[in-house]
Amino acid sequence: MTPLAPYACQPELSRGRRYQEPEAPAHAPSFRNPHQRDRDRIVHSTAFRRLVYKTQVFLNHEGDLFRTRMTHSLEVAQLGRSIARALNLNEDLVEAVALAHDLGHTPFGHAGQDALNECMAPYGGFEHNLQSLRVVDELEERYPAFNGLNLSFETREGILKHCARRNAELINAQEHNGIAARFLNGTQPSLEAQLCNLADAIAYNAHDIDDGVRSGLLTLEQMQDVSLFARYHAQTLAEYPQLQGRRVLYETIRRMLSDQVYDVINATRAALQQHAPASADEARQCPPLVQFSAAMYEESKALKSFLFRNLYRHPQVMQTTDGARAMVQELFAVYLAKPQEMPAAYAQRSDVPRAVADYLSGMTDRFATREHARLTA
Repeated sequence: MTPLAPYACQPELSRGRRYQEPEAPAHAPSFRNPHQRDRDRIVHSTAFRRLVYKTQVFLNHEGDLFRTRMTHSLEVAQLGRSIARALNLNEDLVEAVALAHDLGHTPFGHAGQDALNECMAPYGGFEHNLQSLRVVDELEERYPAFNGLNLSFETREGILKHCARRNAELINAQEHNGIAARFLNGTQPSLEAQLCNLADAIAYNAHDIDDGVRSGLLTLEQMQDVSLFARYHAQTLAEYPQLQGRRVLYETIRRMLSDQVYDVINATRAALQQHAPASADEARQCPPLVQFSAAMYEESKALKSFLFRNLYRHPQVMQTTDGARAMVQELFAVYLAKPQEMPAAYAQRSDVPRAVADYLSGMTDRFATREHARLTA
């Protein structure tokens, strides 16, 4: 196995867990490093299993083949590991962060998140990245000695992708110079965390094209307006002029994904050569190093803008998400007024609004729909 680069997060140099644990049973050697152990804890968590019934763009019941938060997370992990291997980064850490990055997402995708943030505005707001951290730090109940999954510093750092300054200050007050410090001092997360952020964007742009065309809300003709797609579509038809149907779309997306991956690898190698960090901590002091080339960045940004206008804001998607938004708002109001409608572990907490947000954000689409029907009939 190729050794990790000096700028990668070295498992043996991990900053550890919030609660000290032996990394292996006393009677046996450890066959897993800390980040492999993190990955395994995430995969076995309740929150991870729920992702299979949480919306990505299209609501879970609208079609069996549309992406969910689960399949999206798996695709991010696959892309992330491929790039990490080429750059000699810590693949296990990349995989752990990728699999956990959406654990705090609400049901009904961004519509549910926006609705819950509006409901929580008087009580501190709601951030899905911060909620993902809450899930792994507090809300999972699997171990006798502590709440959460007790993940390593490096995995938790990668999960907290965004954080409002006010929340960063609160976290830093409890965990001085910890995972939120970078939002206050302007440093970067690990290269592995940076990689997951970019793999996330690559994955959802590609699979949203696939799901958008599959749904009939986007057409291949429309996609010709996007240079990043049109170029690979033309390449595909030039090489396979008789190709028809879904194979044209799949081959176009495959080529687009492949070139984006190679672009990230080459652009990041150039940035690493320029800044030459000698350790993971030195990489944190540099500007962001995992990146697209300037040209690919602009094309990726144009694709994202196209999808926002033509897919995420499509009248059919908006009609569905407007209903989902109302459902979350109504559920929040009911639970806030009648906490006893929640399980006792939530109903008995002193901070009722945050308990409601924790309970609601953990729901799958179909459970939220059933609860709404039960409570508003």
